[in-house]
Amino acid sequence: MRAIWKGAVSFGLVSIAVKLYAATEEKNIRFNQVHREDGGRIKYQRVCSIDGEEVAYDDIAKGYDLGGGQMVILTDEDFADLPLSSSRAIDVLEFVPADQVDPILFAKAYYLEPEGQATKPYVLLRDALVESDRVAIVKVALRQREQLATLRVRDGVMVMNTMLWPDEVRAAEFDFLDDDIKVRPAELSMASSLIESMTGEFDPDEFTDDYREALQRVIDAKVSGEEITEPEPEHVKPTAAIDLMAALKASVDRAKAARGERGGPVKPSAPTPITAAKSAKKAAAAASGDDEAPAKSTRAKATTATKRATPAKKAAPAKSAAKKATPAKKTAAAKKTTSTKSAAKKAPARKAG
Repeated sequence: MRAIWKGAVSFGLVSIAVKLYAATEEKNIRFNQVHREDGGRIKYQRVCSIDGEEVAYDDIAKGYDLGGGQMVILTDEDFADLPLSSSRAIDVLEFVPADQVDPILFAKAYYLEPEGQATKPYVLLRDALVESDRVAIVKVALRQREQLATLRVRDGVMVMNTMLWPDEVRAAEFDFLDDDIKVRPAELSMASSLIESMTGEFDPDEFTDDYREALQRVIDAKVSGEEITEPEPEHVKPTAAIDLMAALKASVDRAKAARGERGGPVKPSAPTPITAAKSAKKAAAAASGDDEAPAKSTRAKATTATKRATPAKKAAPAKSAAKKATPAKKTAAAKKTTSTKSAAKKAPARKAG
């Protein structure tokens, strides 16, 4: 990285020499404007609107439009004479809790590196910020403009985030804020459930710029002469009306299913009657041994199988499975016990018929 600014952090009577580096970079794919017919680059000329002559870059100054055709021209000397006390200093004004700084104010981020013999005071201020759990509010002049900024610590390095001034943030003035919109408790509860089902730990590496990757594939395909195929657009049938509760519930179910596929925690749901009946049927088949059960069993195993199959008889599917689940062969004692119990159970059923 190349330093874009050199100065000092003024911390009380302590001065810490630092270098400033851009902490972020855009990864957008850049294009040039070209002539569609032959691919020639498009050039722009700086032309004066009054005499129509092309103007050299050194002859260009900054002008403030007063309106009505009047212009105030400012030169480099005018900017050099401005009273910027923080022209080569990052002045610490105060220390505040980080949650008191609204993220909407943040603009750009810069890394601060200690220079020369400033490593010891740099580390001291860094550790003090971590220990106090505070961020420093500072003033700095960058590119002939004084800016408000914060100093915080990230991965052992101090980071300066420049901020917008409060009057640069637009007020949120929208008509719907004046409307009296009521949210039902059930809807709020379902929305909270959806938030809970989608809650996780933020890891920025899990997210990718799908558009940039797709665009790069198109460019690579054109370079290699491959045919570019586009997927068929999805045709979504429009719905006449939206049931908010139904949409929220479906969103919760989908979020839980997605977390289950990724191995995330999913709250167990209560079994439905159909699921319970199927489970009972499987339990009865497993208890009786079905076709894969041994031909011979002891009296203890037969008694255990009978006890396990008894609760399954309450469900209709399990009852038929229990009838079919009689072992082919039993010991003499097991046959006697089973026939006695069967006779006792069948007698009331015949009278009722």
